[in-house]
Amino acid sequence: MARPPSWADSWRRGPRRSTCPGPGSPRVATVPDKRTSKATQTRATIVDAAMTLFRAGGYDATTMRAIADEAGVSLGNAYYYFSGKEELVQAFYDQIQVEHAAAAESAYATPVFAERLRAVMESFIDVAEPFHDFGGQFFSNAADPRSPLSPFSEESAPAREASTALMRRAVEGSDLRVAPALREELPDLLWLLHMGVVLFWVYDDSAGQRRTRTLVAGLVPIVDRSIRLTRLPLVRGLVDDGLGLVRQLRGA
Repeated sequence: MARPPSWADSWRRGPRRSTCPGPGSPRVATVPDKRTSKATQTRATIVDAAMTLFRAGGYDATTMRAIADEAGVSLGNAYYYFSGKEELVQAFYDQIQVEHAAAAESAYATPVFAERLRAVMESFIDVAEPFHDFGGQFFSNAADPRSPLSPFSEESAPAREASTALMRRAVEGSDLRVAPALREELPDLLWLLHMGVVLFWVYDDSAGQRRTRTLVAGLVPIVDRSIRLTRLPLVRGLVDDGLGLVRQLRGA
């Protein structure tokens, strides 16, 4: 049976924004194959150039022409691979998710849910640390619910689903015992918790984001105990009411 759309997918706002090869050019239905080794390297070079300039001068001040020059490619070649800066950031999101998945792999060696969840969250901090200085620059754009850079946008769906999949793996096969209805919703709820931690991380100016690591270390045991308490008859009714609200909002 196909998995139903998550609440995050259902709450996306605004129309889907189309992308195009360059200013004034319509998007075509079929795009050339960009998966050859040379093309992959070129894409990576352009993304790296964009990240360098975003860190140096800020997202808003960086132009596609400057990115092309930094990457050593023509402006037309840059637009061949990316429709604009927003798509470059999406490529960065995807790259971070690949690195996060690899860093989190060891988390699943233990069946203890709390240890899994903490390792998954801490591995993101490790992977994202080199990009912390300009994380706030993206947030001003990502905070707009109509922006393609929003974590809830349709354009961000691949990165969002990849992140949610890590939460799903943390739940599946763990020692966590919860009602099936809650288990189904739990990965999405944990992803939302993760987004809250990421927001804290964006504003954390402590060395090595020490405060964010302290937050994760203290938060995970609370989350673990709270989830386990849902099996108690006194709490089960509240959980059912909460899940009912989630389903209602998903269908709204």
